[in-house]
Amino acid sequence: MSRTEVPSRRTVLQLGLALGLTACGGGGGGGGSDTPTTTTPDTPTGSVTPDPPVNGPAWPGFGRDAQHTAVSGIASQDLNRIAWSAAVDLQPQYRANGSLAVHYGSPVVTTRNTIAMAVKTGANSGFRVEARSGLSGTLLWSQDIDYAVPPHDWFPSCNLLLTPGGRLLAPGAGGRLLARDNPDTAGSSFNAMVFYGASAYASASAAYDATVFINTPLVSDAQGNVFFGFVVTGSNPAGLASGIARIGADGQGRWVGAAAAANDPAIVKPAMNSAPALSPDGGTLYVAVNQNAVSGTTQTGYLLALDSTTLATRARATLNDPLASAGARISDNGTSSPCVGPDGRVYFGVLERTFGTHNARGWLLQFDANLQPAGVPGSFGWDVTPSVIPASMVPSYTGTSTYLLAVKYNNYSGVGTGDGLNRLAVLDPRATQADAFSTVTVMREVLTIVAPTRVSPSSPPVWEWCINTMAADVARRAMLVNNEDGILYRWDLATNTLAQSIRLTGGLGQAYTPTLVGADGAVYAISNARLYSVRS
Repeated sequence: MSRTEVPSRRTVLQLGLALGLTACGGGGGGGGSDTPTTTTPDTPTGSVTPDPPVNGPAWPGFGRDAQHTAVSGIASQDLNRIAWSAAVDLQPQYRANGSLAVHYGSPVVTTRNTIAMAVKTGANSGFRVEARSGLSGTLLWSQDIDYAVPPHDWFPSCNLLLTPGGRLLAPGAGGRLLARDNPDTAGSSFNAMVFYGASAYASASAAYDATVFINTPLVSDAQGNVFFGFVVTGSNPAGLASGIARIGADGQGRWVGAAAAANDPAIVKPAMNSAPALSPDGGTLYVAVNQNAVSGTTQTGYLLALDSTTLATRARATLNDPLASAGARISDNGTSSPCVGPDGRVYFGVLERTFGTHNARGWLLQFDANLQPAGVPGSFGWDVTPSVIPASMVPSYTGTSTYLLAVKYNNYSGVGTGDGLNRLAVLDPRATQADAFSTVTVMREVLTIVAPTRVSPSSPPVWEWCINTMAADVARRAMLVNNEDGILYRWDLATNTLAQSIRLTGGLGQAYTPTLVGADGAVYAISNARLYSVRS
């Protein structure tokens, strides 16, 4: 599909709203060829020389750490070449406009530089986990898993997790966690953990498999206690209701219903694809919960603060649209997750209550550790989890904040007053300015940069930034971010330029995806259903 065949962004976004609003796949349309321009094989052929040993910082899960700051522990390599690529979806389901209505979960990287990823194997079901050498892409092992995604009108993600002890976790059917030790080597297999009891699951496994679904990424604290959200679609012997689960490092499980935790019977579940987050001391779990999506109503919700040991509710914040002074839209087609700063402040992105009143940008809300309002919103929040970066990454910054927030800052063409000049931004959460698109006072823009590729040579709109969380390279003062134009960029915060780039594919409208950095500094990004390893 050529770029000139892409429908208008207004048309696609309006369609997205009718369906509950997808992210880049429904909000951006197609962008270029449906096939990658590179043809690197999934697995190198012929004899394989063992890779040199690596001992570096792991990338354990979505947003790297339990606060989802996405800050790399190592300097990233230059974006000079694609070392290898591998499919994360063996049967991608393209829409008529060429887009992909699917979220791909974040791969993880071990300290020994093994990258593990969930691979979608069927059209609408089926997953396996593949572990590959980060250096060469050599397939080390693969194993099918029985994870089933929750019922939805498009395909949610399958997210993996590495615990601090190096155990690899994957979601399984019936709300189970699948755990595998020694993910760097073949020879072991996944064993199941059940938050409501292995004996309960064994007594009625078919009933649980058909009605209980993990619907968020997993997160672990420093002790290896694991947290996640789940949805329940029918009756089951254990009386489970959609909610939040905890499996302790000792294997003991507990759960709390979303409605009970929110003290609101209108709340039915944790928000789809929204990863729980932990406070810096690990004592508080933050999780977004929402209503079901019902045509003609706004899907609203809360941000909850739960005791991370007991799951008792400590605080609750209504997620409001600051322009409407009423409940914002907490869409199940997003991946916005709570993000926690080093001072304990909590940030969460929402979509505006009435679609288009803020150009489909939504808002980035901020709260203190007890979920009391703590400052003005950011002027973009739709389907993004901000990266929390040291203020020292921006040499030109002269404010008083010790950290800043890096976010995508799209301004969708044809929606409200959107001009299609889609940007990235670094925001100061403690400073303010007038919003360019509303009467609301918002976080001050420290830096912004416009995407470089026009949708059409003769029109102003540019292809949007297609990320839900972007890796921060503190050592090189840069952000690593992929775009709907099929190109991976290094945004240099010292010069405010897109200092490096490499083409991954011909470009494609797809649901927002993460970037990450491997244990040896290689950069990973997903484009058009493939994971790309980029290095010097």
